[in-house]
Amino acid sequence: MSDAPLVDAAPRGEAGSGRILAFIAMAFIWGAGWLPTKLAMEVLSPVFFACLRFSFAALGFLVMARLRGLTLRVERPRRVLAASMLITTACYALVFWGLAQAPSGLAAVVNLGLMPIFLISIGAAYGQEPITPRRIAAIVLGLAGLALLFSGHLGGGGEGGQAALGLGAVALGTLAYAWGTVISRPLVRATPPVVLAFWQSGLGTLGLIPICLAVEGWDTGRFAAIGDPRVLQGLAVMVGGGSLIAFPIFLMLLRDWGAFRAGLYAFVSPVIAVLLGYAFAAERIDTAEAVGMAVTLAATALALSRPRRTTT
Repeated sequence: MSDAPLVDAAPRGEAGSGRILAFIAMAFIWGAGWLPTKLAMEVLSPVFFACLRFSFAALGFLVMARLRGLTLRVERPRRVLAASMLITTACYALVFWGLAQAPSGLAAVVNLGLMPIFLISIGAAYGQEPITPRRIAAIVLGLAGLALLFSGHLGGGGEGGQAALGLGAVALGTLAYAWGTVISRPLVRATPPVVLAFWQSGLGTLGLIPICLAVEGWDTGRFAAIGDPRVLQGLAVMVGGGSLIAFPIFLMLLRDWGAFRAGLYAFVSPVIAVLLGYAFAAERIDTAEAVGMAVTLAATALALSRPRRTTT
């Protein structure tokens, strides 16, 4: 199942600093997208909103690729298709459905907490990621931080059996995203991130459309609702920032860092989302949430930092 030798090294010097800044920008953009997405989905059903987001993103990536003179040809098209179905189609269909069935805070903990676990486990199975004590410690610390961060939102909503099904769907969606991410690493080494992002967004949307019709039905009123300011803002943030800017950064970091380290945004983005909710949506931050934010950031720093080498 191996694709490449184990890799656990970040670029040194300026390249390393540049990657860290890119990681921070990506985590900030994705964290900032939580609130606009939540507001947009008050107007539109979630899978339909995902179809809109990724269809517009595919068009944006196509324009970017053409402006740069890049060819859309990809190597290993079957793997590109598989990664697209996992990262875009399966992930968003399962996670969005699960969020509608289970308490949102608990679903967030399941999604964000399982992400680094799945990434390192699947990455190890493919020969891409070493499982080290330092990484295990970072995962445990990050899980504790996420539990504290969402401690005030873990209960309520959903009936027992339905909520359990929802959380199972969230877990499966997270697994799909992690698996798609790992199998994308050899692809992004041979394909420009913008080109790969075009195919993953476009093919993923084609997979989402029949799921949207089957789960949410056909309603022409949804197209009229696209003009709602909440939807327009959500699309602007998630297409312009979340897809066109952040996703190519993620693919670049996936190529250079590996799936586990690139996926550590799962510990940073919720902190940003909570802080922005406090700043712009009058949401409160209690002591447990403050401690949780500090712990998740500490877990990220632990995982991103390089162990000191001793000399004799």
